Amino acid sequence: MAIFQLTDETVFPDPSLAEDNGLLAVGGDLSVERLLVAYSMGIFPWYSEGEPPLWWFTDPRLVIFPQEFKVSRRLARTLRNTPFTISFNQAFSKVINACADTRTESGEGTWISEEMKKAYNELHRAGFAHSVECWLDNTLAGGLYGVLLGHVFFGESMFTRISNASKAALVALVNQLRQQNIAVIDCQMTTNHLLSFGAREIDGSSFRNLLKQHIILTEPMSG
Repeated sequence: MAIFQLTDETVFPDPSLAEDNGLLAVGGDLSVERLLVAYSMGIFPWYSEGEPPLWWFTDPRLVIFPQEFKVSRRLARTLRNTPFTISFNQAFSKVINACADTRTESGEGTWISEEMKKAYNELHRAGFAHSVECWLDNTLAGGLYGVLLGHVFFGESMFTRISNASKAALVALVNQLRQQNIAVIDCQMTTNHLLSFGAREIDGSSFRNLLKQHIILTEPMSG
């Protein structure tokens, strides 16, 4: 199957045409308009420094339904006894930088290039990208960021520098999203870590139907 080459138009092919590994298209840019069109279709960019943008639609898709989210008793007890402070959208740039840095420092490599950082900071300023910060003694201990469209949150990346800090950020995020009646959290890739919180896989068609049902707003929501 041929990979679709994007043009200057913010138009994507049908996600059902993605390859088995999820790769759907190549090219284009990371403008706010293009990113919003992509996310509304369940498509996300993921590529390395020096490559053209690569666009993906993974199937099956790992999601968290907020009402199914679960926290183990051990983690709940740990979080109660750790003096973390949580904030929202107070240090977006620091969070995305830390997500990139912690991966690089661990030798994993990262897709969060300078181009990606710039694009998501612009998406944040437009009111669509959001961060959760976890602080300990006024130091950024962990956090996460993602994109909120309508009643769907698309998780992008998280980091931790102190044990359980990213977990604390995730718990705080889900609690916040429950209050906003968010229907689903897209986790993109399946990991045992997220499965332990109650995430589960659904097929691509079901995921797309969820997006059509719950992404009905064109203006940013507070988060």
